[in-house]
Amino acid sequence: MEDLIKEIKQFNEERDWGKFHTPENLAKSISIEAGELLECFQWNSENYNKQDVYEELADVFTYCIQMAMKLEVDPKEIILKKLEKTKKKYPVEKAKGVSTKYDKL
Repeated sequence: MEDLIKEIKQFNEERDWGKFHTPENLAKSISIEAGELLECFQWNSENYNKQDVYEELADVFTYCIQMAMKLEVDPKEIILKKLEKTKKKYPVEKAKGVSTKYDKL
C-alpha cells in the first residue's frame, strides 16, 4: 500500500494537481467514477467488458486513496476499523446468506 500511495503522490506532484484535490473535489470524483463503474453494467450485467470495469474500479480506488492522503488517514486503518463496526452490525449468526439491512435482522 505504501508503494501505491507513493506512486499516486508522485504522479500528482509531477502534474501539480494537488491544488485541485480538495476533499469536496475528491468526493465528487469518487462519485463520478463510481457512476462510470456502474455504467459498465448498465445494459447487460452478465456480458460486461472486464477491462472497462478494471479501469473504472482503478479510478475509484485511486480517488479514494487520494482522499485518504488529503485527510491524512491510513486507508488500511480506517477500513479495518469500519469492518469491525460492520461485523457487530451484521453478526454471522444473523446475517449469513441474507442481504437484509442490519436494522431488520
